[in-house]
Amino acid sequence: MTQIRMEDSSTERTQRIYARVAGFLFLWLIITGLAGTLMISNIVGSGTFAETAKRVVASEHLYRVALSSELIETLSAVLLAFALYVTLKPVDKLLAQIAMYWRLGESFIGGAAMILSFLRLRLYTSPESLAALGTGQSQALVDLTRNAGFAAYNISAIFFSIGSILFCYLFFKSRYIPRILSAFGVFASVIVTIMCFASLIYPEHATALQYGWAPMAIAEVATGFWLMLFAVKTQARSDQQSARPASIHA
Repeated sequence: MTQIRMEDSSTERTQRIYARVAGFLFLWLIITGLAGTLMISNIVGSGTFAETAKRVVASEHLYRVALSSELIETLSAVLLAFALYVTLKPVDKLLAQIAMYWRLGESFIGGAAMILSFLRLRLYTSPESLAALGTGQSQALVDLTRNAGFAAYNISAIFFSIGSILFCYLFFKSRYIPRILSAFGVFASVIVTIMCFASLIYPEHATALQYGWAPMAIAEVATGFWLMLFAVKTQARSDQQSARPASIHA
């Protein structure tokens, strides 16, 4: 009995450690992803291909830092998927594994999409490419990589949202975090799934559809801070499990 209690205590301690890691990573991913996106948007701006290329060349190293920030976000998503899996494995191991696989799919697709981003940078900054292709063809290739990146982004986000639905459901089932928070996470994740499919079907409305990320941002920030500050309430799960035999016996 003592050994079992020690093992349970060790499992709970591991859960709480990984829950805090997951909380930090929720916020870390938002910071790195947003930083990269804002820097690139500020550098690229608007205008013709020649005007954009001139700005990118002038800030090439900063542009590479921005792309690296987005790559760090993609790599960190792997760590987040594993941290959430370890945290929620005692609730339902199989479902936690499936959720982790969806989130890993998000990272793999996102990593492949980063290749397109670095290729686009090369088209902007390479005099050889511009001389060989000309402005018109270079612009066409930039547009092609941008469209491919748009599709990869939405497909990656669909993998993300399905994994998020499952992880939030497990949080809801376990009561590790407030149920209102996990329920809102499920709702926000469903919105992202619908939004991304809609963006793929109606790309002309993609800009307006991006507002669907707002609930997800709120859910992830709130969950991230909660997990960092309070970890998970494993006692709630223990009480829930211990109550089942009592009700059956009654």
